[in-house]
Amino acid sequence: MTLLILGLLLWSFVHSFKRLAPAGRAAMQNKMGDASKGLIAILLVLSVVLMVMGYRSANVDFLWGRSAATTGINNLLMLFSVALFGLGSSKSRLRKKMRHPMLTGVVVWSASHLLVNGDTASIVLFGGLSIWALAEIVLINQAEPDYTPYDGGSVAGDIRLGVITLVVYGILAAIHTWLGYFPFGG
Repeated sequence: MTLLILGLLLWSFVHSFKRLAPAGRAAMQNKMGDASKGLIAILLVLSVVLMVMGYRSANVDFLWGRSAATTGINNLLMLFSVALFGLGSSKSRLRKKMRHPMLTGVVVWSASHLLVNGDTASIVLFGGLSIWALAEIVLINQAEPDYTPYDGGSVAGDIRLGVITLVVYGILAAIHTWLGYFPFGG
């Protein structure tokens, strides 16, 4: 569980560094130039590796399991979370309705996984990422209170978002199945 927690802390720190220590982030950018972005990327990849290794190796207690109902709710929430992830960079008309679709997608994704994974490692991983996303929303809103909503979008953008959402959802389901976690029950 230690690696999992270290990965979560590293992920949270690296993502929040710009908001929590803007002068430090600016100094890093001035000193390293674009190489600072590479360092950030390496640290984020390392955080994911730590989370995966920690999650897979954790000794866990099971507090609840999945049922047909929670599996169905999970799948609907996952479809919604994939759409939210895509919404942030889409040309959908829906984009103007939400300031933080990707971070909201993390919260929905986390909640959906907690519905069907009641072990302690899942609670730490998905609960931790959800707390990070909610904290990041607050930090961004405080740092950038003047927000200009996206002022574009089209029906074609809405359709494209829908199609891409379904394709990505299918790919994620296939990956989960390949890893031995059949997402549709049974």
